[in-house]
Amino acid sequence: MNRSRSGWMFPAAILLVGINLRPSIAVIGPLLDRLQQDTGLSDTAAGLLTTLPVALMGGVLLGAGRMRHGLGERFGIALGLILIALSDALRGLLPGAGLLLATAVSGGIGIAMVQALMPAVIRLHAGARTAGLMGLYSTAIMSGALVSGMAGPWLAQVWGWPMALGLWAAPAVIGLVMWRAAARAIPAAPKATRPQSRLHRSRRAWLLLAFFGLGTGAYTLVLAWLPPFYTRLGWSAQGAGALLGAVTFAEVIAGLAVSMWIDRAPDRRPALLTAIAALLAGMLCLALAPLAMAWPGAVLAGLGIGALFPLSLIVAMDHGQTPDEAGAMAAFVQGGGYVLAAVLPLAAGLLRQHLADLAPVWWLMALLCLVMARIAVVLRPNTLLQGALAR
Repeated sequence: MNRSRSGWMFPAAILLVGINLRPSIAVIGPLLDRLQQDTGLSDTAAGLLTTLPVALMGGVLLGAGRMRHGLGERFGIALGLILIALSDALRGLLPGAGLLLATAVSGGIGIAMVQALMPAVIRLHAGARTAGLMGLYSTAIMSGALVSGMAGPWLAQVWGWPMALGLWAAPAVIGLVMWRAAARAIPAAPKATRPQSRLHRSRRAWLLLAFFGLGTGAYTLVLAWLPPFYTRLGWSAQGAGALLGAVTFAEVIAGLAVSMWIDRAPDRRPALLTAIAALLAGMLCLALAPLAMAWPGAVLAGLGIGALFPLSLIVAMDHGQTPDEAGAMAAFVQGGGYVLAAVLPLAAGLLRQHLADLAPVWWLMALLCLVMARIAVVLRPNTLLQGALAR
């Protein structure tokens, strides 16, 4: 495989793999009321459709080092894509409450496998382009959410919600084919050693975990409950899906901006604080004036979330001196962070079931933005975890 072909295939594979890591979650929100009506899911069980895959992402990511040692990156990422494709296909073929929850588990495991292994692959093969390709990867993830969240209600209107859920197996198969081709074009990774990480003893690692978890919690919260929040206020499913589309479009724009600019900013704090301010403003719009400020709130929240996701991953990987260390840090931060993030959509489901109101959740997220800002202030350059894996 010649160098020029390898040069474009690896970024293309990152893009086509990344877009498959959110549709099975993002498509649920705009269709949630209809799913509940047809399957009898309660609000709490509906919250599990987002909570389960996100929590499983965290659990699998915490074991990323062992998985990398046992499966290797090439096979592990391919297996994750196969699980995603099968889970989506089953939703279209055998719709029902039990199967929705079961495929939330299997799809979540597949997503987690890819997310556990891809950062180390990027760090190993991207070299000086690592931050930029991490930005491309995270932007691809958000783009998948954008397309599925907006298209889902329209597909359901034409073909029914089972087909609207099942069609996302097709891009997963395309991503799998592209990944297999790209994996043959890049040099084989050295065999990963069993991790000897002591990150759980590092205060900085826990701060990074909390920061990623809270930022991702804002994403999962908006993804799961923003459309149902507005359908309860009288919006149509298509209108609520379009609003979620505005969120995810803003996320994509912010993610692209980060990927193009972040290599020139060794101090990440100004970008982190700007993203947090945008998210805080969006939450206040949703809490104070949900109807009058729906679109500005959605865009501001999307800009904040879209910048925070790649930035928090990039900052975490800044703390690894080698691809193995960067992969271990990314896995630790994402693993615990996704477990933390899974709490918010479940809490929102409980609130909706017992209070019939999601406004308190937006206030809670606004408060958590202040916590994130305090953490961001201490993430100064030249304070990396030197030798953290050995301590």
